Parts: sequence; structure tokens; C-alpha cells
Amino acid sequence: MTETLVAVINPATGEKLQDSPVLDAAALEAALQQARSAYQDWKQTSFAERAALLKAVAAKMREEVDSLAPLMTLEMGKPIKEARGEVLKAAWCAEHYAEQAEQYLQPLTLASDAAHSYVQYLPLGSVLGILPWNAPFWLAFRFCAPALMAGNTCLMKHDLHVPRSAQAIADLFVQVGAPAGLMQNVPMGNAAVEAVIRDPRVQAVSLTGSDRAGSAVAAIAGAEIKPVVLELGGSDPCIVLADADLDKAADTITLSRIINAGQSCIAAKRIIIEDPVYDTLVEKLQTRLAALKLGDPALETTDVGPMARDDLRQNLHRQVMETRQAGARCLLGGELPDGPGFFYPVTLLADVTADMTAAVEETFGPVAVVMRARDAEHAVALANDSRYGLAAGLWTERSRGEQLARRLEVGQVAVNGIVKTDPRLPSGGIKCSGLGRELGPQGIHEFVNAQQVWLG
Repeated sequence: MTETLVAVINPATGEKLQDSPVLDAAALEAALQQARSAYQDWKQTSFAERAALLKAVAAKMREEVDSLAPLMTLEMGKPIKEARGEVLKAAWCAEHYAEQAEQYLQPLTLASDAAHSYVQYLPLGSVLGILPWNAPFWLAFRFCAPALMAGNTCLMKHDLHVPRSAQAIADLFVQVGAPAGLMQNVPMGNAAVEAVIRDPRVQAVSLTGSDRAGSAVAAIAGAEIKPVVLELGGSDPCIVLADADLDKAADTITLSRIINAGQSCIAAKRIIIEDPVYDTLVEKLQTRLAALKLGDPALETTDVGPMARDDLRQNLHRQVMETRQAGARCLLGGELPDGPGFFYPVTLLADVTADMTAAVEETFGPVAVVMRARDAEHAVALANDSRYGLAAGLWTERSRGEQLARRLEVGQVAVNGIVKTDPRLPSGGIKCSGLGRELGPQGIHEFVNAQQVWLG
């Protein structure tokens, strides 16, 4: 198949690095066949054998963190200190499933009219992972570690803007002696994806990306009656009530909003502040955000690097301008800078209302959006007034936070802490933020056959 080449641009300089290659039809066919062939043997392996391989890959990542991390800094602008952290977190994910998969997939005995009846969890086959550019290593292992430990094989269709990162991930498996075809990098354009999803050698699909991409992939997978997990966009609310620790809240919200230059699905995007502490917290946020250093992501001193692509930056600026034109106050940033690279200043928009662009759309960049709530009831209503439902933060007395969490229409809530992903805990959303779960015990159960066995 012929695909248009994608230009890979260094977002810190605007300079072209390379064209991102895609597999031709013969190479893609070979990858599919190899994945299926590898599955026939891999599904027979023990948990101990699978764990040994995943631990070897994790060890390799830890050894080579200083050569792997700069790939992300170069290709998508992640600050180097964050990039190193991402590689180590990916290694942790591999180690976690290596250690816990057998327990997560223990057969479940159920009472019935049988002498013995139980459910056992068996692999499905080859799983296709469709991944975005914003966390190349972490998202790859969030997808592949549980799938591989369950006995599946993996085909990784990574974003074409991070080709070196994608190949490095696949190479890790080769370097530790993984069976051929177990975890493959299959670079392809969007036009090729549908045929691969429909291919009978692919048994399930995992996608992290936009709700538009998720809808398209889910429709194709549904037509083929194949399971799918979708982790899609978010417009995550962070509610701060009057009884909150405002300094701690301001510190945490600042960090949540600017990690990866704000290019995170679970970043605090709509900061909803109860009226009595609104002005005080806005001032604290402004002070903290203004102190952040925007610059070269290769430098250890940089807090916020460039955005990954100029089209993303232009769209973010449109959202900021439309929101300002609708009446929001811009207390920081908000102007496109001159010079090379795809930088966008840390921006603080105050007095945003529910009908403004930055409250309705997902803002994927270093823009903090602040909204005023009359009271806790109004704050919950504002939080739920979104087509998205990925995650939420709550800052208030803990037992009150627990009660309010039940009323938030999201898949994950952090009370008095940062919203984050953790291999030990399930992650995912509702509404237009997706379906299914990744990570934790729930994540490994997504791509298994829960087979019921009845013994007379």
C-alpha cells in the first residue's frame, strides 16, 4: 500500500528530522502472520516465563534510560527530566504486571449445580494497540504489559510523529531475546488501520487518542465483533472548595496543568473554585504559573517545553482567543511567541464560563482555565457539564470529598492529590472519554476470554 510520508519535526526548533516510514503491504502481511504464529507458542507459556521476559525488558529500560529518554525530547518536545521519568514509569508497569498478572488472572470458583465450576482467563490472540505521541513509552507499556502477561501478542501502531521512540520500544524486546513476532512495531498510516482491525488474525484493539479516532475505531471493531478499549480525550475538572488547603491545591494544580506542556488527557483542565476562595486561589495559581521556565526541553532547568506540532499550537491559540473574546480575563500568556519551535506560553484564563470554548473543548496545552462556582452543588454541576468524563480532582475535607466523588461523572477521582495513572490502579473514562479500563486488575481482564468451566 502507498501512504503519504509524514514529516517528523523537532518541535523545539521547527527543523525536519526525517520522514516517518510506513510498512508496505508485504511487510504488514508478514507482521500479522508473525504475530499469529508467535501467539501459538506464547499462549502455552507459564506466567513465570512471561514474567521473566517482561522483567528483562524493564531492566533494559532502566539501564538505557539516558539513551531512550532523549528520543521523546527530540521527537515530541518532552522536557528531559520528564522523559526520564516516563521511561522509568514504563519499566515499573512492566515489572508490576510481571509480578501481579498470575494473581490478577487466578481462576474464580463459583457455586453451581456442578461438582466444581469456575472461570478461567485465557488469552485471545493478537492485540492491536493504536497509540498517540504524547507519552510514547508509558502508553506503549500500559497497553502491552498486561496483554503480553495474559498470553496475547501485540502489534503496536504508534503515532508516525514518534518513529524513533516506537522502534526503540520494539527493539527492547529483540534485545532481551523475545520470540519473533511477540511485540512488533507496525508503522502505518490511518488508511491501513481499518484493514488490520478487520483482519481475522487481530482479535482485539486498544486505542488511546481523540474521541473522533475512538469513534471510528470502535465502529470498525464493533462491525467485526472484536473487543475494544478506548482511552480518549478529557476536559478534566478540578474542584477546589472553601475548606481546601489552598497552597497545596495551587502547587498540585500547577504541576498537573503543565506536565508535558499540558499535553495530557488527565491534566487539570477546568479549575472550578468555590466563590469565597476564588480570588485568593487565582492569585496563588498566577504566582506559581508565572514562575515556570519555558524553553529548550533538552535542558534540565526547563519546566515547560514546546508543543508537539504547530497545528496543535494553532488550535490551542484559537481556543484561547475565542475564550478571551467571549469575556474571559487573560492573566498570563495568551500570545503566540516569535522565534523557532512550537512554543506556547503558560497561560491563565480567569472568569471562564461553561459556554466558552476553553470550557467546552479539550485544551491540550499549557493553558489553565479557571471557573467560579457559587458553592459545592454548583461546582459539581459545572464539573459534570461536559461531554467528557475521564478524571477529576477534588480539594476539600476528605470524607466530604469521598461523598462528592460519587456524584462526579468520571472514571477516576483524586481527593487532595494529583490525578495520575498508576499500574496498580485502573484508569479510564466514561461518556466521550472512552470505554473499558487500562491498568490494575481491571486492565488485564480486558483482553482475555473469561471461560466458564462446569465439571460434573
